[in-house]
Amino acid sequence: MQPSPPDRAPPPVRRPLLIRLCNWVGEAVLSLPTLNLLEQQGYELHLIGKRWAVKLFEGHGWTIHVRPAKRADAIAQLRHLRQQLAQQHPEFTRHPNLVLFTNSFSSALEARLAGLKPIGYNREGRGLLLSHSVPYQPGLHAADNYWRIGSHFVGSTSPRPKALGLRPSAQHLAQARQCMADHRLSPGFIILCPFSGAADTTGKKRWPDFGQLAQSLQQQGRQIVLCPGPDEEAEAHAHYPDAIVLTGVDLGTYAALAQQADCTVSNDTGPGHLAAAAGGRVVSVLGPDGAPMWHVQGEHVTILRPEQGWPSLASVLSAVNTRPPQ
Repeated sequence: MQPSPPDRAPPPVRRPLLIRLCNWVGEAVLSLPTLNLLEQQGYELHLIGKRWAVKLFEGHGWTIHVRPAKRADAIAQLRHLRQQLAQQHPEFTRHPNLVLFTNSFSSALEARLAGLKPIGYNREGRGLLLSHSVPYQPGLHAADNYWRIGSHFVGSTSPRPKALGLRPSAQHLAQARQCMADHRLSPGFIILCPFSGAADTTGKKRWPDFGQLAQSLQQQGRQIVLCPGPDEEAEAHAHYPDAIVLTGVDLGTYAALAQQADCTVSNDTGPGHLAAAAGGRVVSVLGPDGAPMWHVQGEHVTILRPEQGWPSLASVLSAVNTRPPQ
């Protein structure tokens, strides 16, 4: 008669924690090391953000709650989550239970009106609304600002990892492979991100030589790929007629494509952060308004920002064609 197997201890209960994400892709990507830290510390993450966050973080398995546009609906959503999570985990309401990556007064007010206990930076006059406030330290990179909040919350003193750690899901990896097959893309293609997002209404983040860069790389026999957003498709087709323009690519598939590219060349915008977070090689071209706190972060990033003006075409070409040491 075989002996009975020893009883296995049940897995530890993971305490739920709400996270209010920032409103831009680049900012959300820069918070990834902190999100991973909180998960490693045993928290069950519930992220609240815009709809694109669902695809962006799909590979991590976190629960994503799409924030309603109207404030009253957003408060109602928070109140419902507080009630639901308190029923499942009685400890939820006894401690700080919402980490604010946002700095706005309104985000702290919404949390309080919903009966939550938020933690975040003591900025914008919201100190009295926070259950636990973190002193703000000016001059840090945005990724380090998020890391300070998470480290303060869990009592960690470890340094922020250089790799951001974005993981595309298996479905996104499969979609990227299918996309490459459909367009006869070989690993080693170049992704260009010549756009600068809706917030850049004056075009001050746009490097002016992307068209010449595309032509020079194509003369070298390189495959050029663009993945424009819905409002950028017409411009992509008009200004880059010889490039492969992939429309309707979600953020997770975009990250998986960046892993297969030889390099992504990007303005100061979300796709550059996305590609670097997924571990891709990135050349970030920045102009006079490129704020250091928003520089792209990653293990394979080259930042080109001269003291005056924009990087030259020659310097960008050299960075693209220079293979980093293995």
